[in-house]
Amino acid sequence: MTMGQDVYTVDLMKPLVFQVGHLGHAYQEWVHQPISAKHTPRFFQSDFLEFFTRTPWWVVPLVWLPVVAWNGMLSIQRGSSLQKAATLMVVGVLVWTLLEYTLHRFLFHIKTASYWGNTLHYLLHGCHHKHPMDGYRLVFPPAGTAILALPFWVLVRLLFPYEAVPAAFGGGLFGYVMYDVTHYYLHHGNAINDYTRKLKKYHLNHHFKSQKDSFGITSSLWDWVFGTLPGNKQK
Repeated sequence: MTMGQDVYTVDLMKPLVFQVGHLGHAYQEWVHQPISAKHTPRFFQSDFLEFFTRTPWWVVPLVWLPVVAWNGMLSIQRGSSLQKAATLMVVGVLVWTLLEYTLHRFLFHIKTASYWGNTLHYLLHGCHHKHPMDGYRLVFPPAGTAILALPFWVLVRLLFPYEAVPAAFGGGLFGYVMYDVTHYYLHHGNAINDYTRKLKKYHLNHHFKSQKDSFGITSSLWDWVFGTLPGNKQK
């Protein structure tokens, strides 16, 4: 990082995380100017910290699908019928789609300007907008997912009876797995039909045309509900 008169420039050849905070108000413009090369930049000088920032896509289903299955079986053991447990998991998936939209729109795209605000935003989501084709920073590391899942677990416990909690939570977790796998596919997979072609175009619009719309990843449902479809003047 170099410093001029009130102007900061990030050195892309050096670890990035502790540089971006110095951009101040210029961070928002910088982070939304994507570098489309399939390059994995270095985040930290420490090899230990750097290891935890890189996650291959297949780690997500490998780690979390067994947890989804275990939660479904736990609801049945607590007294839910198979049909009820399956229905609760579908409800959990639907709740996740709303959470997916809400997190993406209001947390991942929060405006920051302070040193630590910029730094945390870059780690959470800004890095993905700066390097959208980085295949190792497209899905959440399991440790990060576990932290973000805690408030969702608390919410489910408040909304559902004892026997229903695991299935509803498992459904939400399954929705998350589908989200992360779909997200990776939209960046690195080849469209195989009209639906996947449209979904891919829809998401890449968010990266390369307008970051103020197209917040849904697995579906455009909530963009339609809340008026954030591409070209909608009400967003």
